Amino acid sequence: MSVGDKGDRAVVRTRFEDLRIYRLAEELSELAWNMVLKWERFPRETIGRQVVECADSIGANIAEGAGRGTFADNRRFARIARGSLFELKHWLRRAYRRGLLSDEETASFRARIEELTPKLSAYINSIGMKASRDARAATGDTQPATDTPETWSRGHQGD
Repeated sequence: MSVGDKGDRAVVRTRFEDLRIYRLAEELSELAWNMVLKWERFPRETIGRQVVECADSIGANIAEGAGRGTFADNRRFARIARGSLFELKHWLRRAYRRGLLSDEETASFRARIEELTPKLSAYINSIGMKASRDARAATGDTQPATDTPETWSRGHQGD
């Protein structure tokens, strides 16, 4: 990821396709699509549509955020992607309870979700942090920003 300057706001340039979180989102999306295609009509058109749409939304929002050009937009769309990931978990629970997922499918989804969830949260927390550190170093400011992920655990209402 590189940073440019566009007037008074930082611009993010990235190849989202190279992000591990994006590749994991693609894997989830393909897994969902291939699974739902095997279902009968009613479950495919109800819960299956929801599973595919929220699985597809994860990668789509990562890509859109990366393409928007600002840290704020990138962070906002990455958070939406995380919301879609949680929604996917909900629909997969419903599908499992309704006997639509095999144990093997459940294990495949679980492995990818367990890898993606903390990585996506770390990505969200990292957006803009390097640029902020670089800007402070360039100006000689050695004081850390007061609104960082490290301070959030001390009572700050953040991500």
